[in-house]
Amino acid sequence: MQQLVDLYKKWSGEDPKRVEKLPGAGSNREYYRMVGADEKTVIGVVGTSRDEDHAFIYLARHFGSLKLPVPRVLAASDDELRYLQEDLGQVSLFDAIRGGREAGGRYNQREKELLKLTIRQLANIQMRGARGLDWKNCYPQPAFDQDSVLFDLNYFKYCFLKPTDLDFHELKLEANFRMLAKDLTAEDCDGFLYRDFQARNVMLVPTTQHPTPNTQHLTPYFIDFQGGRRGPFYYDLASFLWQASAKYPHKLRRDLVMEYYQALKQYTEVPSTRHFVERLALFVLFRTLQVLGAYGFRGYFERKKHFIDSIPPAMQNLRELLKEGEGGFGYSLSRQYPYLVEMLHRLTELPQFAQIEQPALNRADGYKTTDKNPYKAHPQDGPATYSKYDGKGPLVVRVFSFSYRKGIPEDESGNGGGYVFDCRSTHNPGRYEPYKKLTGLDEPVIRFLEDDGEILTFLESVYRLADAHVRRYIQRGFTSLMFSFGCTGGQHRSVYSAQHLAEHIHRKFGIEVHINHREQGITQVLKNI
Repeated sequence: MQQLVDLYKKWSGEDPKRVEKLPGAGSNREYYRMVGADEKTVIGVVGTSRDEDHAFIYLARHFGSLKLPVPRVLAASDDELRYLQEDLGQVSLFDAIRGGREAGGRYNQREKELLKLTIRQLANIQMRGARGLDWKNCYPQPAFDQDSVLFDLNYFKYCFLKPTDLDFHELKLEANFRMLAKDLTAEDCDGFLYRDFQARNVMLVPTTQHPTPNTQHLTPYFIDFQGGRRGPFYYDLASFLWQASAKYPHKLRRDLVMEYYQALKQYTEVPSTRHFVERLALFVLFRTLQVLGAYGFRGYFERKKHFIDSIPPAMQNLRELLKEGEGGFGYSLSRQYPYLVEMLHRLTELPQFAQIEQPALNRADGYKTTDKNPYKAHPQDGPATYSKYDGKGPLVVRVFSFSYRKGIPEDESGNGGGYVFDCRSTHNPGRYEPYKKLTGLDEPVIRFLEDDGEILTFLESVYRLADAHVRRYIQRGFTSLMFSFGCTGGQHRSVYSAQHLAEHIHRKFGIEVHINHREQGITQVLKNI
């Protein structure tokens, strides 16, 4: 510690006014916020591995020379075991999107924009950061290769799989491991593989011109990249978007993949979308097994509660991946790695990993075609007659929020208006001062309603009615259906309910949904998927 203070004094010309030790991270490095007489701060770091610290110092200076968003290294000791770096503040991306994560993956618009900003910068540091980089300075090895893949796969086998007592054929599994390792390293790539790309390692820094934390005026800065090396860009994308605890819903994850894909085009020639997604699936599989290995070691052997608690969501991630691997990624994982996939299916079915019931976040399939004659007539009834709307399709759903003081919305289609739901029986956030100027689209109101829970029970019944009605209208080829939600002012409960039903229908059936928050003057169209 004294040596770090001496380094600060040598750099600044005076002792720090005060030194605050920061919470420990995953490594053995120690971090301190050092405050000068002018109240300006820097971060002091005390490391235990010269090679690891050298890698960070070298990479930070290299990235800095390319004007990439990383902290500047201000000073370093001769042995590089202590160094000072720029203080990027205390707001990480992990903290900034906490609300959506704790709401089970219901991220608001601001949180989604922060994720898009970050994913675009990932492509920037991966491709531009690799230019002129001397890979010999990377730690613990210069490149992603088959040996490192097999090390991580066997880490999964010994630290997670074996402690479960699942019966498996080790030679068959090893053969599939080797095949997966070969496939993961099949494409040559000169990009920078960040290795530990996660929301905790992204700091959100306001621009000089706009010091207020507005999403449009924030820049994601990257930290803790000392484990980076030469490797494929797919790895970091899989690591970030398939992190189990983040609970990214399917649509948001898909949008972020395409956001990254478009950003990557600015720096390098990219494969076709199909090829890109297929390759990404391999890295998602690998990263999932790698994470389970780490959770097994930290949880089963070191008995750290956080890692034990992280196992169920990671296993849910694995279930979803295995399901998507049978078609969702455009090909079958089971054809490429039959024994591995069969063994993973058995692993997810073990009693200790019993599936936790969660709200469906992905759209159900099977509603793209129209059955123009869904009724089976009884012989005594004679031929059926049909509405003039039968078989026309496709169905468009319109969802309104409104204030009862201003009347129920009119149905311009001429069909009579469909369902009208009264939200006034549920707890009203508008009665409390902090929410009076907000709407049901704002995060504080969303949290209020969901924590209270009445609105969720109310919507469960609405969803059952709506799902049956929408499904039948699609079968019959009807073109229009309307839902309206009313409350006292058309501001909080009705807006929340209308927005969530619209997104539920769009997510589940993939059809076009028009949203109209009448009293707020807000309209939105969710296009046909």
